[in-house]
Amino acid sequence: MLSHTTQTNEPARCAVLLPLLAQLPQPLALLEVGASAGLCLLPDHHGYDYGHTRIAAAVLGDDPAPVFVCNASASVPIPKAVPRIAWRAGLDLNPLDVRSEHDTAWLETLVWPGQNARAAKLRAAINIARRDPPKVVRGDLRTDLTRLAATAPRDATLVVFHTAVLGYVLPPSAREQFAATVREAGAEWISNEAPGVFPFIAALAPPSPATGRFLLARNGTPVAWTGPHGQSLDWFGAT
Repeated sequence: MLSHTTQTNEPARCAVLLPLLAQLPQPLALLEVGASAGLCLLPDHHGYDYGHTRIAAAVLGDDPAPVFVCNASASVPIPKAVPRIAWRAGLDLNPLDVRSEHDTAWLETLVWPGQNARAAKLRAAINIARRDPPKVVRGDLRTDLTRLAATAPRDATLVVFHTAVLGYVLPPSAREQFAATVREAGAEWISNEAPGVFPFIAALAPPSPATGRFLLARNGTPVAWTGPHGQSLDWFGAT
């Protein structure tokens, strides 16, 4: 506890990102800031159960893909398949290595006590990631985003995304500068944060259906309220 910081890497959050990713011109170049071990960089290698619709993962080896259950409202534009991803990279102050037993033990420690099903799916996602570990670069999202974004292929749609990350960036003006940097990079920007992180986005959203929800937005326009661990998706944006 004295030598580590919180780096929760909840792959089930991919369930709330998937509908937005699928709407973008394919293929995609994914760049996640605050990526931890990069598990959310593999949305195409996970399965999803939205209640009335199930989406299969792209096959990667013999390990069974975790299937993340998400309680989705009827208006969610659920895709028919996972997105096509041509390139993926993460940026983190302290990247974790999915091949390291020490690093993955820390990820498991960050799952709340008693959430055994969530821990099991985390382990399954780690096993998938170990077959082709996503690239996660050491760096600061405030200063190193532009350099990493410049390495993405030009024939793919660059998507910069983050979940439960910008709340740790202070002062708030630094968050505004980050948003400006994403726009300057010409990237699609997907944010999934507590509503207080970007008040100018929250001001455009209807009231949350429950306390503790995150606000999902595309390029500064809110589209849905989400469960913080990807367990729910209440869509109010255009489809």
